[in-house]
Amino acid sequence: MTIASTLAAILVLAIVILVHELGHFLVGKWCDVEIKVFSMGFGPTVFARTIGETVYRVALVPLGGYVRMAGYDEEGGDAEEAPSDPTRGFTAKTLRQRAAIIAAGPAVNLVFAAVLFSACAFAYGVSRPSTEPVVGGFVAGEAAEAAGFAEGDRILSIDGVSIPAWDRLVEAVLASEGRALSFEVQAPDGARRTIQVTPRVQGRTDAFGEEIDRVYRIGLMPGEAVEKVGALGAISVGVRQTAGYSAMILETVVRLVQGRLSAGDLGGPILIAREASARARKGLQPLLIFMALISVNLGIVNLLPIPVLDGGHLMFMSYEAVRGRPLSLRVREYALQAGMVLIGGLMIFVVFHDILRIVAG
Repeated sequence: MTIASTLAAILVLAIVILVHELGHFLVGKWCDVEIKVFSMGFGPTVFARTIGETVYRVALVPLGGYVRMAGYDEEGGDAEEAPSDPTRGFTAKTLRQRAAIIAAGPAVNLVFAAVLFSACAFAYGVSRPSTEPVVGGFVAGEAAEAAGFAEGDRILSIDGVSIPAWDRLVEAVLASEGRALSFEVQAPDGARRTIQVTPRVQGRTDAFGEEIDRVYRIGLMPGEAVEKVGALGAISVGVRQTAGYSAMILETVVRLVQGRLSAGDLGGPILIAREASARARKGLQPLLIFMALISVNLGIVNLLPIPVLDGGHLMFMSYEAVRGRPLSLRVREYALQAGMVLIGGLMIFVVFHDILRIVAG
């Protein structure tokens, strides 16, 4: 990773976390909670300035942040954390206001992701698999890679049957039952040639890598067609992509709990940094799309009902709404400690696997 790409990776994470904390901060201000500190990063202070009642600080380690609200936990809290006006403490607010403040971080992450997806769709268009029977690439290790195809080749016919669209090519390969097929192809310069290729039975997987069936394939990939969209179309694309990725993350969690997906398949901060660096080298659009994906992940994961995460606090508030009183401080403390152990253990686990991936190349 170059210095520039490393900085790009840090910038992606820092912006996504900043957006999350801004959600808590802005809704807290809107609900008239006294905000003591708004910190971007952890560790020693690099820069700090007090504006009004809030200390705004930038810390040495940019991969994190927090909003410290007065009276967040008034039972046993430090005097320094007490609000100057008792009515402006976090716990003095209504249950609905407190829940809105907590939910605002993940919610703003999802809105931010939708904005990024929409902006990219409007500025760059929407890429979709082309319906034209033109070779866009190859799946490594499958039959077509060594058969003599080239990117840009147009498939004219298979065994003498005309192929007007990509789906007809797929149908012909699926129906081959493993017998050799004769492809007539035309290169971009107009030259024609015949290629013999024998489909192989391959496992077809879903988006999570789980095999769903076995079919005949040769490993050709279609090209991409870029479709320009207007402002409303771009917004629709952004919302649909955010919803789709959110559903995928929730499905990942379900599969992890069911044991259908290994925690070793998850990526940690090292993998995120490497991917951000790779996207940065490819250009602004891939980097913005990656930032949107990380923002969706941060938003959805923070809504999980795990103590220490925003979802855990919302779970406590749900109990309060049903029972009419909050959980005792001791129960909350034990739950938060258990949540910290769980999240800390998971972080160590994924970082360890990130390192193993790097070592394995």
